[in-house]
Amino acid sequence: MSKPSQPSPLGDFIRSHRERLQPEQAGLPNGSRRRAKGLRREEVAALCGISPTWLTWIEQGRTQSVSAATLAALASTLQLSRAETDYLFNLAGQKNPQHSSAAANPEAEQMLAAATAHISRPAYVLDALWQVPAWNAEAGALFTGWLDQPGSKNLLQFMFCHPLAAQLVDDWPTRARRMVAEFRADTSALQLEAATTLIAGLREASATFDELWRQQDVLGREGGERVFNHAHQGRLSYRQLTLRLAHAPALKLVMLL
Repeated sequence: MSKPSQPSPLGDFIRSHRERLQPEQAGLPNGSRRRAKGLRREEVAALCGISPTWLTWIEQGRTQSVSAATLAALASTLQLSRAETDYLFNLAGQKNPQHSSAAANPEAEQMLAAATAHISRPAYVLDALWQVPAWNAEAGALFTGWLDQPGSKNLLQFMFCHPLAAQLVDDWPTRARRMVAEFRADTSALQLEAATTLIAGLREASATFDELWRQQDVLGREGGERVFNHAHQGRLSYRQLTLRLAHAPALKLVMLL
């Protein structure tokens, strides 16, 4: 049901971009009798596959329920940039589903890999599934016995399946519990078969991971103290800082400072 018309930041944003988009930009003829600025509601509605009435309600703030599919169609029709599309979804109280994409970004990975070489403390890169595609020499020295060995490098698989983890990571039970909750939050929007496969493999390989995964805990990834009991360097304490790239949010640069 529609609600009484009220000021609508979402509607104002859509209308503003509708009025600034020229018909020829949208592949429509620009008739000599056209008086409206930009595109008409009927034209945008037709291009989006929705009714003109529904678009009118959205612009007038008479509805607060706009589907992600409709928002994506509006973003495409209005030719919004990525930042503008994110803003559109935010105004509608939703997350841009494009952010759930975990597609490989080799250029961004290479840039982060190069950045780690200039950091004087342990630093490594995590992708959407917490694979470690790059790390610096300091991280290699900290995780000796894992990062310097052949094979796949996944942080969760290290934590729950590698014999070194429980010795190296101080207060392993607390860190393990938090990592599972952080991973659940980090991958909640992913629609990837690889994520399902990774989780299923971990649940089968580690009874502890299976138990923690069934608890359904969710936590945001935070910084804070990270303590390690290194076989050769003794007890090491760091402050963790995690940075994300604006144009590749699935990638994270983790620094232990």
